Amino acid sequence: MQETVIQFSDLALNSAILSALNEMGFVSPTPIQAAAIPFLLEGRDALGKAQTGTGKTAAFSLPLLNKLDLNQYKPQAIVMAPTRELAIQVAAEVKTLGQNIKGLKVLEIYGGASIVDQMRALKTGAHIVVGTPGRVKDLITRERLHLDECHTFVLDEADEMLKMGFVDDVTWIMEQSPDTAQRVLFSATMPPMVKDIVDRFLRNPARVDVAGSNQTVAKVEQQYWVVKGVEKDEAMARLLETEETDASIVFVRTRQDTERLADWLSARGFKAAALHGDIPQSLRERTVDHIKQGVIDILVATDVVARGLDVPRITHVFNYDIPFDVESYIHRIGRTGRAGRKGKAILLVRTNQIRMLRTIERVTRSSMEEIQLPHRDKVAESRLTKLAVELEADKGQVALEKFAELVEKLQSSLEIDATTLAAILLKRQQGKRPLFYTGEDPMIEAIERDKLRRRERRDGDRRDGAGRREFGGRDGARNVDWDTYQLQVGRDQGVQVKDIVGALANELGLTKGSIGAIKLAQGHTFVQLPKSMSADVTGKLRKLRIRQKEVGAVVCDFDDFRESRGRRPEGNRDGGYRGGRGRGDSSRPARDGERRFDRNRGGDNRGNFRGERTGERSHSSRRRSEA
Repeated sequence: MQETVIQFSDLALNSAILSALNEMGFVSPTPIQAAAIPFLLEGRDALGKAQTGTGKTAAFSLPLLNKLDLNQYKPQAIVMAPTRELAIQVAAEVKTLGQNIKGLKVLEIYGGASIVDQMRALKTGAHIVVGTPGRVKDLITRERLHLDECHTFVLDEADEMLKMGFVDDVTWIMEQSPDTAQRVLFSATMPPMVKDIVDRFLRNPARVDVAGSNQTVAKVEQQYWVVKGVEKDEAMARLLETEETDASIVFVRTRQDTERLADWLSARGFKAAALHGDIPQSLRERTVDHIKQGVIDILVATDVVARGLDVPRITHVFNYDIPFDVESYIHRIGRTGRAGRKGKAILLVRTNQIRMLRTIERVTRSSMEEIQLPHRDKVAESRLTKLAVELEADKGQVALEKFAELVEKLQSSLEIDATTLAAILLKRQQGKRPLFYTGEDPMIEAIERDKLRRRERRDGDRRDGAGRREFGGRDGARNVDWDTYQLQVGRDQGVQVKDIVGALANELGLTKGSIGAIKLAQGHTFVQLPKSMSADVTGKLRKLRIRQKEVGAVVCDFDDFRESRGRRPEGNRDGGYRGGRGRGDSSRPARDGERRFDRNRGGDNRGNFRGERTGERSHSSRRRSEA
């Protein structure tokens, strides 16, 4: 039986909204829109589970616009988003969808912008307010944002919002909402914190779930390259030069890397800029405008600030660093392939991160194609092709008569023909980006040498009977003298063990053997680090931020890293991973002792990370499940 295709005209939307949709070329709603809009038009609370790029903004915006009273200038709807960028993007989309509603006022409010200007705008009136939880709460407490006429509250990307530490602000705001208000929540995942908000504030919500369709992933061609034997920066440059890009986002994990890599690319001739949370809001907005206008072609960004970016030019997403979880990966690649367009995502992955790559493939139900690093001859060919395109464009637009006269003068004075003169000029023009190479490619040779070393090492292990591998078993790591540090972040801030390990590894440069036991608590975390850390590393630790929170690391006397014992359903462990085992424990499966930096733990907040400790014994008893 043929499925009936619903159209926007079949929904109970007013003529101004339908005309705007028609002008934008939208005829049929996306699955999330078709499922959610009827419930929202009825006034029901709703819980939507949808990934980025599915059209969820229009799903809640169209019903909002449909029931506005334009004669009432107090806010009638509050939409909360986790980041300033997403708040700006949502507000822009609401304005576009409501472009034919005369007198419509949509106001975005967020930190980093003048609160005085925002208070002034609220005083003049706004029908819909879109903002971040912190600024929304601030303006409510100042009695400048009044909720008595608000009939709808929307939480967009609720999982990310709560993960970033906004749970208290969101809870407080929802407590202030009128009892009769409609509550709507959209989230890509449903971790416990989101479920708590749903259970407490949503009344018999209509549940809409289209997350399983992976529409974002389906529209994006995905590839990966395994980093072996060469510098990632050089590899990144080759990929950028050989891919047919318009504009790109390069995702890194830390704000330091955004600045470093953007500067490095700029020095190599790329039009690149950094985008991270410490950049002033006005400069961030200008940077986004620049990539939209073609002033720059590459954004080097962290995950948080890139959320909500919708730049039609973006054809490619490069994952310079693999994300910590699958949800972040989906959000990243959702910056391309939007509004029905195709996109491409390339992931740079180290050999010890292949497990996370397979997890991404499994969860997204997709398969990534492995690619090889482009040979430098292909890079040169790409440069020559781009130069030819530029020359072709100049041929018909530039007045060349005077230049032709100069060529003749140079030929005469230098006593050379036109071909030789052109070759000299072309050689000077290429600068540090050669148009051809001779000899072997040193990067490809380095990769081959690395492959050979790995093969010889594997063969040597087999000959020595070393098939049993003792993970985390470097002798030096077993004799580390530890200090215990207390970090002022924990479960309450949405922090997981993988976040701690990733930050220590990526921002402090610590190796696996330099990270000891980790114990995660509600509002803080204990972690063992070497007493022998340099002053430079200790200084970085003091400034360390995890999930946008300063950790405030201090040395303490805590040493109780014991794990709770007992049974739990299905044999799962709540004690985390132990990085190293005693030598006498070879009878246990090696994987129990392995510590991985890239392990996908989803919404799992299990508590302890067992580092490499001298004389540590392993226990076979299972640990008690969390309450």
